[in-house]
Amino acid sequence: MDAFLERYLLLCLRLGKLIPGLVDAYYGPEELSARVDGEGEPDARALATEAGSLLADLDGAIEGEQRRRWLRAQLVGLETVARRLAGDEIAYLDEVERCYGIRPELVPEEEFARAHEALDKVLPGTGSVRERYQAWERSQRVERDALLRIFEVLTEETRARTRELVGLPEDESVELELVENEPWLAFNYYLGELKSRVVFNTDLPWRSNDLVHVVAHELYPGHHTEHVLKEQLLVRGRGQLEESALMVGTPAATINEGIAELAPAMIAADEDEFALELLRPLGVPYDAEVARIVRVEGRTLRYVGDNAAILLHEQGLPIEEVREYWRRWSPRPDETVEQGIRFITDETWRAYAFTYTAGVRLAREFVDGDKARFRRLLTEQLTPADLTAPA
Repeated sequence: MDAFLERYLLLCLRLGKLIPGLVDAYYGPEELSARVDGEGEPDARALATEAGSLLADLDGAIEGEQRRRWLRAQLVGLETVARRLAGDEIAYLDEVERCYGIRPELVPEEEFARAHEALDKVLPGTGSVRERYQAWERSQRVERDALLRIFEVLTEETRARTRELVGLPEDESVELELVENEPWLAFNYYLGELKSRVVFNTDLPWRSNDLVHVVAHELYPGHHTEHVLKEQLLVRGRGQLEESALMVGTPAATINEGIAELAPAMIAADEDEFALELLRPLGVPYDAEVARIVRVEGRTLRYVGDNAAILLHEQGLPIEEVREYWRRWSPRPDETVEQGIRFITDETWRAYAFTYTAGVRLAREFVDGDKARFRRLLTEQLTPADLTAPA
């Protein structure tokens, strides 16, 4: 095995030993994970030093400018994670930029007010936008006992469409499961060998208008599709073992989430008509007319959580003020806001929220409706900077 790649994978695994969840998935050489499992607790300062050493050695160790750019971006993110663990003071927005290759800014509240006005025009009933939004949400709830079957049906159809869109390895496979007590809505655990275990969190009620989006995001043509194609083409085909460690805290995550958030639009010209067609025969309530506006304005209102993270970590507002800010601008129920607070205060995920909003913006602009460019995202080592570079 290449010595540089061995050092890189060991760095990833040792950092993962310090922060649970930092290693999103690992399917590289088992002897490396066994070695790290047998070691004591790593020293964060030593890992930061090793990341810096790898950065210094990169140009002489790895061939290919694109591959070096990708690894350099990854190592900057990992070095930042290690330095923060070692006690270095790093401003929050600097942390986000170094880890994820993006530098977010506060979105003006006028944008949120405009989204509320658009919702006000279509939500049925009387009362405030928040009250009517939550009443509409309740009318679109799906029974927990029906969820797994629904996810299976949606998986089958999105897989078929993805096979036509970009192709899939013949032996790829997924397993689906319902879980609870997690800070996220759903999660893809990539297992290697072209397999994923995808779990759906049932802490909060599921809305019918989230179902297709989440399945496309986590499975086809989102996370699972990206992972199997990169395992097949890059790891197996080219020996690029760095791809076998999927890391939170790095710019690759911005690309991952950009792909996944764009995924529904790549397999359905009209996501709501697609959802209605599949869900109606299953007896699932789906108000496509309102759902369409909720989805469009939801893209804007997702920045409420981003703003909350900046207010909390960069501007130092007390958590209660941040919570009230989130409640003011989000029409979602309080329990959903609390789940969001839990996400942005989690040590692993505190800077991650921006990968969704910035990632999909970058991916959408890069792809611009071109299926070939979407396939590039799924199969090449690209960084956020690559997506904004001149063609």
